[in-house]
Amino acid sequence: MSILDAKIPEGPLAEKWTNHKNNINLVNPANKRNIDVIVIGTGLAGGSAAATLAELGYNVKTFCYQDSPRRAHSIAAQGGINAAKNYQGDGDSNYRLFYDTVKGGDYRSREANTYRLAEVSANIIDQCVAQGVPFAREYGGMLDNRSFGGVLVSRTFYAKGQTGQQLLLGAYSAMNRQINRGKIKPYNRHEMLDIVKIDGKARGIIARDLVTGEIERHSAHAVVLATGGYGNVFYLSTNAMGSNVTAAWKAHRRGAFFANPCYTQIHPTCIPVSGDHQSKLTLMSESLRNDGRIWVPKKKEDAIAIREGKKKPTELSEEERDYYLERRYPAFGNLVPRDVASRAAKERCDAGFGVNKTGEAVYLDFASAFSRYGKEEALVHGIKNASEEEIYKLGAAVVENKYGNLFQMYEKIVDQNPYKTPMMIYPAVHYTMGGLWVDYNLQTTIEGCYCAGEANFSDHGANRLGASALMQGLADGYFVLPYTIGDYLSHDIRTGKIPTDTPEFDAVEKDVQDRIQKLMSGSGKHSVDYFHKKLGKIMWNKCGMSRNAKDLESAISEIAELRKEFWTDVKIPGTAKEMNTELEKAGRVADFLELGELFAKDALHRNESAGGHYREESVETSGEQKGEALRDDENFKYVAAWEYKGEPKDAILHKEDLIFENIELKTRSYK
Repeated sequence: MSILDAKIPEGPLAEKWTNHKNNINLVNPANKRNIDVIVIGTGLAGGSAAATLAELGYNVKTFCYQDSPRRAHSIAAQGGINAAKNYQGDGDSNYRLFYDTVKGGDYRSREANTYRLAEVSANIIDQCVAQGVPFAREYGGMLDNRSFGGVLVSRTFYAKGQTGQQLLLGAYSAMNRQINRGKIKPYNRHEMLDIVKIDGKARGIIARDLVTGEIERHSAHAVVLATGGYGNVFYLSTNAMGSNVTAAWKAHRRGAFFANPCYTQIHPTCIPVSGDHQSKLTLMSESLRNDGRIWVPKKKEDAIAIREGKKKPTELSEEERDYYLERRYPAFGNLVPRDVASRAAKERCDAGFGVNKTGEAVYLDFASAFSRYGKEEALVHGIKNASEEEIYKLGAAVVENKYGNLFQMYEKIVDQNPYKTPMMIYPAVHYTMGGLWVDYNLQTTIEGCYCAGEANFSDHGANRLGASALMQGLADGYFVLPYTIGDYLSHDIRTGKIPTDTPEFDAVEKDVQDRIQKLMSGSGKHSVDYFHKKLGKIMWNKCGMSRNAKDLESAISEIAELRKEFWTDVKIPGTAKEMNTELEKAGRVADFLELGELFAKDALHRNESAGGHYREESVETSGEQKGEALRDDENFKYVAAWEYKGEPKDAILHKEDLIFENIELKTRSYK
């Protein structure tokens, strides 16, 4: 085991990034024309990085497995993006955003990276407005803000419930400008299957053309991974079905340390599971918790009657409802962080108060918002003594203007009108705070291999605040990586083109071909989905919202056995020399089967509760915090970074001690 060097600059926290930029090496414009960069993934982090690097003059190759960068999973983000603009005049600042992010992550974030994220956040909004992103505006023309969970200010910029889509279109338009100039060469419908190192440096990739099945070699002076999170290790998640860990895992196998894999976020407001037929879950934006109140019946018999269809939720009076978040966390109410809200929903449902047929759902009710907004609108329109019907109609119009597409989406999926009856929600796997370990420059432990956005571990600690995913992706891509990668590339101005006809490329391509051949030679007993679903059930039941040593030890052995069965019994129809979606899935599930075991190993080793990682052995046993997550700062105040050694069970732990000089560690109370 070693102590990792994060290369954090010296000096006061608020001056680190400025001083670092002033002191690192640059590449002049004439030399940038001779340097190639590969970017894997074209969502918000990858798309913004590719566009910015190409604008600076580098030659960029982008790779995505979709038919267009516009289909990256970033498009699914709904509620908004954080920035410390303080437009509301409610006391926000760079420090406040930094503090909220570290506190929300249960003090498991790196201070320097998190402060830099807060510092550049305001620039993101200016950049996106300049691109034409249609953020919501107030009557006076100023950009509007709403609040999200875990904070006491309104700092979230939004475009209805389509913020991710609009931001991605902004990054995509910036990419298109560079594609038209010839500075970006896009490789859509391509998947990176391995990374190539020469003299210890990342110098290229092996990719598969997903249309023809052809294996290709691509070289560059540096490789950037921006491929999102690994939530689909649980099979059911809010991620797009194609989201995977393959690029990051292949880098891990080649020497990039994987940090904090057990830190997974369970989102509290998702449409509940309806049966075994489902292949993914649907997110309902956290922004809905601004106006929706979460409740279950106070009496178990009422919950049973609702589950059996004998009662409707609208028949229960206010006194018969338990607004349990408002009851337990009066300071934050329905806007507690995601991990707290998710565990509270599970606790109520496990106690028998769930409201759908499976007993795994709670209500998200907008009746109070309809009434509140309706009364305001009636006054604005000069309507005195407005009837209940008029108030409802006016209030519903306000809610529709803010969240209309989300309500429409819910009705299409559930076939219930959320304007008439409360939404049903339940927690689901959403975001992964773990990822490849990177230093302050976003470089992994492989020299020349960088990692941006959700694919790295760096900014969110053990739990991400809502609306901070888009912030980190764009901060890394537009404002951090273009500076820091230049410091590394400044040593390559005389290197020249990296050739692909070398022994290193030969060896890695052979590894890729051998792995594909091994996948195709399975006995053919079961489909890829059969194994993925089995893995997902192990992960959810034993590594989900609540974890304990016995279950984690069992998960490690069960996943290892499942992986062994997968390699002998998986059935993949067709051939490798053609479009073959089952082969694509098989390669990704093979990587999930390794990651899942490391995930459980990491969760077992971390015998504390922190953010989204909740160990049943580590909870507060007394006082007003009884039952809440209990951190162990004495023994676990570090980043756990794992080095690949063949089998996940053999991975070696390396630590990065977290040093808090600007924030006092406290019990994370939301009471």
